[in-house]
Amino acid sequence: MSEFHKILSNWYKQNKRDLPWRLNKVPYYVWISEIILQQTRVDQGTDYFLRFIERFPTIDSLANSSENEVLKMWQGLGYYSRARNIHFAAQQIMNNFNGKFPVTYPEIRSLKGVGDYTAAAVASISFGLPYAAVDGNVYRVLSRIYGIATPTDSSKGKKEFSELAMQLLDKQNPGSYNEAVMEFGALQCTPRKPDCSVCPFEQQCVAFNRSEITKLPVKTNKIKIRHRFFNYLYLKHEKTIILEQRLENDIWQNLYQLPLIESLKALTLEELIVHEKFHSLFKTESITIESASNEILHLLSHQKLHVRFIEISLSKSEINKNWIKIAPELLHEYPIPKLIDNFLMEKNRNKME
Repeated sequence: MSEFHKILSNWYKQNKRDLPWRLNKVPYYVWISEIILQQTRVDQGTDYFLRFIERFPTIDSLANSSENEVLKMWQGLGYYSRARNIHFAAQQIMNNFNGKFPVTYPEIRSLKGVGDYTAAAVASISFGLPYAAVDGNVYRVLSRIYGIATPTDSSKGKKEFSELAMQLLDKQNPGSYNEAVMEFGALQCTPRKPDCSVCPFEQQCVAFNRSEITKLPVKTNKIKIRHRFFNYLYLKHEKTIILEQRLENDIWQNLYQLPLIESLKALTLEELIVHEKFHSLFKTESITIESASNEILHLLSHQKLHVRFIEISLSKSEINKNWIKIAPELLHEYPIPKLIDNFLMEKNRNKME
């Protein structure tokens, strides 16, 4: 294990990236960075981190902000439950820990949206506590170097990798070790086409010596993709934009969107007009459908959205009580899914030309 530490440490000293949350190990910064980097590339996440910390420089500034403000700062990152959880957790810290970031693993783990990995990362990096952080990068590195074919998404696999990670952990420098092994997985032992010819673990790596790099790590659960059909209504009324808030426990919860009719399949305009929800919203004789976009495919982790935007002119009497009328210049105040934001920006550009 000391040889493992030595090789990894030498590699990290030569290759580690200068990232803003690594400058002083402030627990608030480390926590925010770890949440942002879930499902997000470092190059994209870094920009969001800097903007987020500029807007919410302290825990209390985050806790005292509205959820809308937090969601707006998160716009474009996706997985918006992360933003809602961060906001709630900041309030937990203010209420339960006197505004001070918790300093023990169980306390950190108690925060909303913080799992074993994030708690271990923050505890080790910011407080030097001996907890191994096991993420997708770590699974990949350990499975290849040690030739472990146990599925990482099985109970047995999670236990096996967790125990090995704890055995390998540098108890004297747990934070640096965790950062090093995660960085190694991100930069060197990459998911596809790693450059094994320059890998310092080439001689020790079981997967390399057995030509099994592409086979490891192993996952058993296949992600089932759900297809959904979204018909967004771009309603033209008195030079305003009409929005509604997504309140269901679903994707983009609490964000704002154009009025939506979700269907079980792709609909023609004729089929949309006779759809039950369309009838409940409009008196068809008093509206004019001006255009409909081509279908846009929007991919999420477990869902594929088939999206169309339908442009409609309507009369004042058609304004639904659940809709919000806003002036275009106030749109920036509302957190909106990036897909819809891009459409609205394009419409605005076309008007200006």
